Amino acid sequence: MDFEKRYVAIGDSFSEGVGDPAPDRPNGVRGWADRVAEQLIAADPAWGYANLAIRGKKLPQIVAEQVPQAIALKPTLVTISAGGNDILRPRVDVEGIAAQLDGALQQLKTTGADVVVFTGFDVSTSPIFSPTLGRVALFNERLREIADRHGIVIADYWRWREFQNYGYWDEDRLHMNTYGHRLMATRILDLLRRDHTIEVPELHTPASRGRVDHIKQNAQWARTHLLPWVQRRLTGKSSGDHMEPRYPDYVQVSPD
Repeated sequence: MDFEKRYVAIGDSFSEGVGDPAPDRPNGVRGWADRVAEQLIAADPAWGYANLAIRGKKLPQIVAEQVPQAIALKPTLVTISAGGNDILRPRVDVEGIAAQLDGALQQLKTTGADVVVFTGFDVSTSPIFSPTLGRVALFNERLREIADRHGIVIADYWRWREFQNYGYWDEDRLHMNTYGHRLMATRILDLLRRDHTIEVPELHTPASRGRVDHIKQNAQWARTHLLPWVQRRLTGKSSGDHMEPRYPDYVQVSPD
């Protein structure tokens, strides 16, 4: 089926939709990109939607695999989130990553599509990832310069402070939960100046736990989520190994 308007999402787990479970959808997730597509399609059936994002992918993989696939789909809108998995590595060349992303964004922009790119999240409140704060800040500044140069829209995750509320995060503390994905979808639709019907509940800051409960909770999280994550990185494995894109060609998705 040919579509007059074509939206392609590329990137890693963030764009794949991890943290927003949906057993009836490919890879068992839904995510903010699906929710954006649902709203676009509901307002105008001329839209088709493809999602090439795969969890765990690093920037070189996204550039080598997903960018050419996206260009071949002749998109009119592209969203891209990339670089987060690279920045979390023990050693990283931030300037090199930025330069590689610059080239990919230029390729996407030359298709004539509208392109939206995400900055990295502000990790200053994270006890685990806060040491990477300087890297993320530098990467974001380079990304803003690149976006200005190519006329690309910035989705400034760094500055959207409401996401600092842990009520928007999955229990793994690495991915947004369903509420977070809903909120992110509204942010992107606002950037695109599109109306939507997505409801995001107002979340209150959870009551602070006692010191003992806090220690127990952190220990449980470390055993369940942190150690497997570290182990994968030490062994060179990825949670996305052997996984395929959720929607490699255009489809139409609808809200539940």
